[in-house]
Amino acid sequence: MNTTIHTLGALKASGYISKSIKTELRDNLISALQSGHTTFPGMHGYEQTVIPQLERAILSKHNINLLGLRGQGKTRIARLMVNLLDEYIPVVSGSEMNDDPLNPISRYARDVIAEKGDETPIFWMHRSERFFEKLATPDVTIADLIGDIDPIKAATLKLNYSDERVLHFGMIPRANRCIFVINELPDLQARIQVALFNILEEGDIQIRGFKLRLPLDLHFVFTANPEDYTNRGSIVTPLKDRIGSQILTHYSSDIKTAKMITNQEAEKLENRHCEVHVPELAKDILEQVAFEARESEYVDYKSGVSARMSITAYENLVSTAERRAILNNEQKTTVRFSDLIGMIPSITGKVELVYEGEQEGTSFVANHLIGEATKTLFLMYFPKIEKLKKQDQETPYDAVLSWFFEANSFELSDEASEASYVNALNAIEPLKKLILKYQPHVAKEDTPFLMEFVLWALVELKQLSKRRTADGMSFNDIYDNMIKGL
Repeated sequence: MNTTIHTLGALKASGYISKSIKTELRDNLISALQSGHTTFPGMHGYEQTVIPQLERAILSKHNINLLGLRGQGKTRIARLMVNLLDEYIPVVSGSEMNDDPLNPISRYARDVIAEKGDETPIFWMHRSERFFEKLATPDVTIADLIGDIDPIKAATLKLNYSDERVLHFGMIPRANRCIFVINELPDLQARIQVALFNILEEGDIQIRGFKLRLPLDLHFVFTANPEDYTNRGSIVTPLKDRIGSQILTHYSSDIKTAKMITNQEAEKLENRHCEVHVPELAKDILEQVAFEARESEYVDYKSGVSARMSITAYENLVSTAERRAILNNEQKTTVRFSDLIGMIPSITGKVELVYEGEQEGTSFVANHLIGEATKTLFLMYFPKIEKLKKQDQETPYDAVLSWFFEANSFELSDEASEASYVNALNAIEPLKKLILKYQPHVAKEDTPFLMEFVLWALVELKQLSKRRTADGMSFNDIYDNMIKGL
């Protein structure tokens, strides 16, 4: 296309052929598939499930409803569809409805073309400007979406209310030839949903009894949470019937995919005070917390656990290590297991609890989820701890437990320098031997994290006890608290 063309006559002479937006999407999708290009980049975990359904819906020229729990990338999918539009399209200059110069639908565009003919000015609209989004809330009106009579315009132009020019068009007509997204569709009042029937099926609109035939050219994408979760409304059945494809989204099915999403979305701060190394195990535990939350008896599974929880938790985890390095005036640090406590504020605000969870409290639930994630991953790295064992039967952890039985106490300070932290852990010789035996290939810089991970796991598995001190965490023999109690 030649974007240097600025008149209708020159556009006709160039041989430009108009296409509907759904044809644009279909043609460009076909080209992308033929050339092997990724159609929805960054949507990790959807390659074999959601994306093929999206591509089939676009090839079928369907309006789409994306149905899924929060934090599953529904709005991101809709925004990525813009990349499948033509880079530029011609529009009649001054048109509020993005009129196609070769197929105008508004009164304004028709009048301008009738007056100026081939000299009608046009401009080229970039695809980035062809995305409209509206969050459905109970206060949205038909006037907001479709339009209404504008008495001020009638008075200013001295027009009768029966004149089409007194109309003020809403968001949908102004989004002609664009992708229009309505988020949280069930929140839209039923009578407003009914107003969308004609637009979806026949492509026209009606405003206050005006007999208008506006064949709008739109591609609709709706997003919704499952109705049994929202409890605020539902999608009326006739509207469902008019939406060509309903596609179910989902959360990541494995830690590897979840880590890719978190790494992609987490805020990359260029001005970090120091270099922060994050062991892969720390990332695994962080993602496992979300998996545990989705299965937890304390969390409302109907609400879902957004991927945003993992993203913000990762940012808090890195910032916890960064803050400690700043206090110790260090230029490089490594995330510690105890730093996972720093991500609790990101968990408590992003999970909806059932009654039992509310009774226990959000802080308890967050710590419980970290503990469950620790136990789950511990078994992937080290032998299982049997609850019952025969007399005189040795276990891989006997030497470590004996060390704590003989030691008075072992404390790790939250703000300890890197050197002090490593030296404290290295003092536990049996723990070093345990790591060397079962994880001999672990990177040197990740070894302290793995050692602390073992201590926290032994606490969760009731082999050691821990308690909060003034400036850190104290680990003790499991019988320590009992003896003190006596």
